[in-house]
Parts: sequence; C-alpha cells; structure tokens
Amino acid sequence: MTTSAAHPAQVLLGAQAGAHSIPVCDHYSGVEVRMRKSLQLQQQMQLEFGHCVFDVTLDCEDGAPVGQEREHAMLVAQLARDAAPGARVAARVHTVDHPAFQQDMAIIAGEAGLRLCHIMLPKVETVDDVLAAERALDAAGANHLPLHALIESPAAVHRAFDIAAHPRIQSLSFGLMDFVSAHGGAIPATGMTSDGQFQHPLVVRAKLEIAAACHAHGKVPSHCVVTEFSDTAALQAAAGRAAREYGYTRMWSIHPAQIRPILAAFAPEQSEIARAARIICAAMQADWAPISEDGVLHDRASYRYFWQVLDRAHQTGRALPPEAQAWFAQPQAEA
Repeated sequence: MTTSAAHPAQVLLGAQAGAHSIPVCDHYSGVEVRMRKSLQLQQQMQLEFGHCVFDVTLDCEDGAPVGQEREHAMLVAQLARDAAPGARVAARVHTVDHPAFQQDMAIIAGEAGLRLCHIMLPKVETVDDVLAAERALDAAGANHLPLHALIESPAAVHRAFDIAAHPRIQSLSFGLMDFVSAHGGAIPATGMTSDGQFQHPLVVRAKLEIAAACHAHGKVPSHCVVTEFSDTAALQAAAGRAAREYGYTRMWSIHPAQIRPILAAFAPEQSEIARAARIICAAMQADWAPISEDGVLHDRASYRYFWQVLDRAHQTGRALPPEAQAWFAQPQAEA
C-alpha cells in the first residue's frame, strides 16, 4: 500500500500528530454563573461548527472565594463531569505552594479527570513546580492529563525552555499583568495595555522567549489576555500581532465577546486554505514526493506547513474545501 492512503497528519507529523491540534482560544471563567454560561456557549458553538472551537477553563485560583476553596473545587469537578459530550473543559488550580493545591488536584483531577482536557498551573517558576503537579496528578489517578503552565515572572521566563521540555507540559501561557508587576514599577502600566504590551522591550522579549521555548519542544504557546474586553478592535489587533509576528498559536479569552475575534485573528485566509488543500492533495497523489505548484518546488517541509494551515483552519471553524473535509471527519482526525 502506498503512503498516499495514510492520513496526512500521520505521514507528515508522525508521533507529533495532534500535538499542536488544540483550540486556538482558551476561555476563562471562575464565578459559577459565568462558568455555566461559558459551558453553554461552548456547546452552542460546537453545534454551529461541528466540533469544539474553544476550551473552557474553570478557574480556582481567582475564582474560589477565600475559605471556600474546597467547595469551589467540588463545583468545578461537578461542572466538568456534567459537561456535554465533546466538550473541552480544563481547570486552573491554585499555585503549587498554596494550601489548597493538593486539595484542588485530588478533587478536580481525582473526580473529573476523565472529562478534563488539561490542568492549568499558575505562577510556575521552575521544573520542580511541574514535577510537584505531576506527582499530584498521578496520586489522583489522572496520569493521562497534560499540564499547561502559566509563566508570570522574569525568573520563569528565564527557565521557559526547561519548563517547556518537560514531557507532561502541553502548553505555556504568558501572564502579562503579573509579569509587569513583578518588575517593581520598572515597566510602566502601559505595558499591560493591548498596544503597549507590544512596545516595551522587556515584555516583547518575554513573549518571544516563551514562544521560542514552546516551538523548540513541540508545545503550544498561548498568548496573554487583553483586558480591554469591550474593545473588539484592540483585541483583534493584539491577537493578530500575536499570531503573525510573535509565533503564538493560542490565546486567552476573559469575556465571551472575545472568543469569535480570537478565532478570526488566528484563522488563515480562505485563499491560503484553498492553496493548502491543493498542495496536500497533489502531494498525496505523488506519494509525498516533491511536486511543483505554479513553478514553485514543494516537499515534505512545505507539506507540513500547509497541513498545519488546514489544521488551524479546522480549529478556527473555517470552511474547508470539499477535498479536505474528510481529513477532519471522525475518526480520521483522531487517527
């Protein structure tokens, strides 16, 4: 049998097939009514697009009322267990040095681990924090769950490559506001704005270090929040720069109105989607040997790029050409 019969992701990415194939938007909520509305919106958009186009991360770090951490963790576990089929639900737990951390992991991962897509760790400083979380997950019987790490300090940025290298880590996120405040006033408040965060050299350096660390180890770089949640133009501009100029393939949302603009900003152009489908089809017909398209040589290196264009189009809910749709139909997309 020729390799053209195999799924493109398996041929081009091998064991890494699906490693980057997670939604481009990660939506956060921590208050019960908003958590429930976020899950409802996820279900509605899943029906609209035919698959889940954003993650919902239920937040314990900022969401749990002081003194009610256990009750909040139990609520998060219940919401995850009760989520609709096909839902992608994650949880952000407390920091590894917080008194509620072990309790969070035992309740949420222990009782709802099979329904979660990942656990988000805030304020990760070293690989030791990842190892502590890994031990807690294993103790809860959730050794299948990936970890996402939030990089929020200058020291953590310095160690981003080591943190990204850990096999349990799936994604690194940049925590802009804590990063700025960690500089003791050396970075002005404008460094936290939708535009200013792309201007200050220390913030720009941190963004690039995190993205580079992720790409060096096959992990997903996730861009920070835009706090001006009512300013759609500012959000879309920031998301577009994160995707096009800084190498980010995912971004946080903190308000439902931010989800669709993030999807739009990270989506490829329709002309690029059509071209990617043509090239992958031609490559399959050539059994993945080099081809010429409009006088330009393409081989496996460019095939991987154009496959990733199609995967990103799928993840952002864009219309795929008919010849590409079967590659993302079940069960092929999970092959």
